Amino acid sequence: MGGFAYGMIEVLWRRRTHISMVITGGLCFIILYKIFKKCTDIALISKCVIGSAVITVLEFFCGCIVNLWLRLNVWDYSNVAYNLLGQICLYYSILWGLLTIPISIVCKGINKFNPRRFLKQKQKESCCSSHVSQ
Repeated sequence: MGGFAYGMIEVLWRRRTHISMVITGGLCFIILYKIFKKCTDIALISKCVIGSAVITVLEFFCGCIVNLWLRLNVWDYSNVAYNLLGQICLYYSILWGLLTIPISIVCKGINKFNPRRFLKQKQKESCCSSHVSQ
């Protein structure tokens, strides 16, 4: 879901995407989902900082592999201020922090409607009701 969503954002933003971005977007979503699921009481601003850091780090590693090592030239931030090796930059790190807001909302929705959680709750209710009826 995260990979597809990020791929669509890239197509809207740049008019193109690359499979490496879909994979990286999916990985970012999975990592953030696991963090936000475990730490439910994190303030939104903290989620944005965490999201920005996670996405920027993964973007850097992906960029080093895809752009520098394999020379696929998927993106190049060399002309953007405050960049590191043309793979990450402050401008996009801030945007990733803002993108964390809808990611956080989606993660919360997934947790709320998680079928396993619903089944566990039903099992717990049936266990409790069997003890009460005895």
